[in-house]
Amino acid sequence: MSTPLLIAHRGASGHLPEHTLPGYALAMLLGADYIEPDLVATRDGVLVARHENEIGGTTDVAAHEEFASRRRTQQIDGEQVTGWFTEDFTLAELRSLRARERLPQLRPGNARHDGEFGIPTFDEILALLSQINAARRAQGLPLVGVYPETKHPTHFASLGLALEPALLASLAARGDGAPVFIQSFEMGNLQALRERSGHPLVQLMQVEGGPWDRNGSSEFASYAQLCTPQGLRQVATYAKAIGVQKEMLMSVDAEGRMKATDLVHRAHEAGLAVHAWTFRAENHFLPTALQRGGTPADHGDLAAQVRAFVATGIDGLFSDHPDLARQGL
Repeated sequence: MSTPLLIAHRGASGHLPEHTLPGYALAMLLGADYIEPDLVATRDGVLVARHENEIGGTTDVAAHEEFASRRRTQQIDGEQVTGWFTEDFTLAELRSLRARERLPQLRPGNARHDGEFGIPTFDEILALLSQINAARRAQGLPLVGVYPETKHPTHFASLGLALEPALLASLAARGDGAPVFIQSFEMGNLQALRERSGHPLVQLMQVEGGPWDRNGSSEFASYAQLCTPQGLRQVATYAKAIGVQKEMLMSVDAEGRMKATDLVHRAHEAGLAVHAWTFRAENHFLPTALQRGGTPADHGDLAAQVRAFVATGIDGLFSDHPDLARQGL
């Protein structure tokens, strides 16, 4: 069995604030096979990397009085969200903002870097990746890949800011031969990409289930239905892999014992690879048996958790701590 792919979740986000160029660079230095930017659009149609289009929690926008009036409430994918949104800012305006740690209580070391880094564009991330890969080519090493996620693509399309054309154009112009996966929670978005691109696609899924196809193009009403043999065969018509919340692959009982589900087997039967998310080292995210130290922010035995999931046959995993996750591969 080959070693699963190690995907740096929003960069080395357990070590530096997520979605920053230094965070992506560190992830590659720590041995990631892929870096993973979440992509949203600015008002002038530029793709930038943020966890969500609402940026109140990941930038210092609240401290900018000139943008106070931009705070608003809108509906995104059926939910009411209040804050500041990338689609209300030009790239030039976003350049005036600085990144902040999203989980400061759990990652105080990251929070010490608040204000140091800007918001990168997708093109800037690809330029950094190209520089790293040029050095790797010279050394005969495998290239690091890029694993972008289109965030809320139907929402952005409704605003006349479709993500897909800009994404594909950037990859064609600046991908420089790097391996690529493109991921989305939206089935319609991926089916449209399949018609326009040869890049391998990944259908994201999560435990909560519920309506997920924003374009109304699916007979499946939930992620649970999508994980049935019939659903997985449907996914395999347009995607190469499923990206699943790790709790869908392993249950934990009251005593902390982990037991694998059969989802990996079902996916492989349908011809799909399985990439699991998200592996984090802090005790807050680990089962009790793997926690170490006395606080939620202390690091537990992430490598042991990774080993347990690797034993289920997964083909890749997302981690905020690529160095620590690598120890379990």
